[in-house]
Amino acid sequence: MSTNMPASDLPDAPVWTRPLVLVGGVLGLLAAGTLALWAHFGTAVFYEMVLAGLAACL
Repeated sequence: MSTNMPASDLPDAPVWTRPLVLVGGVLGLLAAGTLALWAHFGTAVFYEMVLAGLAACL
């Protein structure tokens, strides 16, 4: 007797799982980059870089 389930009886993975994992990965990379820049340049210089970047966007 076979104990394997037919493929049609397996539950489908939620559609939003892959985009959620991708967004989480991108946010994790951004956070890691932010911490790396902060550690390299220090808090004051990093803050000035952020302000200059925001000023350039506006």
